[in-house]
Amino acid sequence: MREEDFLKLKSGTDVRGTALGEKTDLTDEAVDAIVRAFLYWIEEKTGNRAKIIAVGHDSRLSAERICKTAVSAAQASGANVLFCGLSSTPSMFMLLQEKEFCADASIMITASHMPSDKNGLKFFLPDGGLESRDVTEILKLAAKGTTLSGAGRVQTLDYMPRYAAALVEKVRAATGKDKPLAGKKIIVDAGNGAGGFYVDKVLVPLGADTEGSRFLEPDGNFPNHIPNPENERAMNAICEQVKKTGADLGIIFDTDVDRAGAVDDTGAEINRNRLIALVSAILLSEQAGGTIVTDSVTSEHLTEFIEKYGGRHHRFKRGYKNVIDEAKRLNDEGVYSPLAIETSGHAALKENYFLDDGAYLVTRILISVAKGENVRDLISGLKTPAEEGEVRLPFSDGADFKTLGETVLQDLKSAAAGEGLSLAEKNYEGVRLLFGKGRGDGWALVRMSLHEPIMPVNFESNVKGGMAVIAKTLYSLLGKYDFLKADPLKKFF
Repeated sequence: MREEDFLKLKSGTDVRGTALGEKTDLTDEAVDAIVRAFLYWIEEKTGNRAKIIAVGHDSRLSAERICKTAVSAAQASGANVLFCGLSSTPSMFMLLQEKEFCADASIMITASHMPSDKNGLKFFLPDGGLESRDVTEILKLAAKGTTLSGAGRVQTLDYMPRYAAALVEKVRAATGKDKPLAGKKIIVDAGNGAGGFYVDKVLVPLGADTEGSRFLEPDGNFPNHIPNPENERAMNAICEQVKKTGADLGIIFDTDVDRAGAVDDTGAEINRNRLIALVSAILLSEQAGGTIVTDSVTSEHLTEFIEKYGGRHHRFKRGYKNVIDEAKRLNDEGVYSPLAIETSGHAALKENYFLDDGAYLVTRILISVAKGENVRDLISGLKTPAEEGEVRLPFSDGADFKTLGETVLQDLKSAAAGEGLSLAEKNYEGVRLLFGKGRGDGWALVRMSLHEPIMPVNFESNVKGGMAVIAKTLYSLLGKYDFLKADPLKKFF
């Protein structure tokens, strides 16, 4: 494989590709070379060989093939392998924090919420996941065929029960009760991903009634719906199940359990701004004055909510690693920041290594439930927009979208005043336009996609019909470029 072929497999801080079918590019050859390069890179970076490496996977159909190749490559590089089988992504990091296992690194085989034919590799060291530049270096080493030599051994380790037991103990310690969820009906929709463990290993030991939980069995065909809290069909499934069963709380995980969403006792979803508000309320009630770091598409109402709880809202950039790194930076500078969270459901708490862990997030919510709080009441003060929407405007094929996109964003900034619009005072990504009363009464964020030739536009209005006004204004500003297809905005007016 050429270097450019390896680099095409890069997806932010992960490796991802097609793992099934005729268009497979995450081949055995690629996996073998990448794992060998990762172990070489560790020695190059730290000066020490990785003696023990853990490998786990989610429920994808290609997991067995890729794991077999990854384990073999690690052994051939001289590392002993702890094979963990079906795992959550967060557990593969938490394993590295336990000195008993002496693991130097871990690899999680997952492609998160992507379609069933996809798969990938996610890398951890004891101090966290890799940076984007690290993955680029590893892929370049893979293209060169860089490798170590040796003959490692393989040991099977079922770590998930231990990981789950720590979550159970956290709730018991916070409540002082052995079964603090007794009398509560809490159901889970795991979407046939890796999150089914949460029912029998966490909720049942805490005394919860879990009857009505669904899709707990791992099945990489994802026969019921995509395991993704952002997917409309998936959220509808758990919302309807909560209503049907009369549950006090519904929980939904993505495939590898690094994200989660929830549903209140009325069947209303707690996702995006509502999920951020809920976790913020819990943390700020415990210690006021914290800075909550979110991605760029959060609402103005969320800012008001956080401030009412005595916190500060720091709206940053899209990309969970961007949000996490910003929260870490603030803490390093002496600014208390307990939470980094994206509207996608990636949530990382300072108290938990700033690891985006859907199961830990839900466990934190359960502590409030166990103490008698109603999650619906906790976020009752969050105002919701009258209308909201998102469109993705594609660039023409072959267009230099990065350069042209920057031109569009600069033009928007210059044109705002002439359209009677104002710019958000603090904005770290794209252009955030504020529309006053009579002009749509809301806001719009126009930005560039992190990885695709797409210009996403998010907007909200506080009045019925306001989105049409905002969309018309945006179309007048963006429809003049022949390299940008702005017609998707028309569906709003």
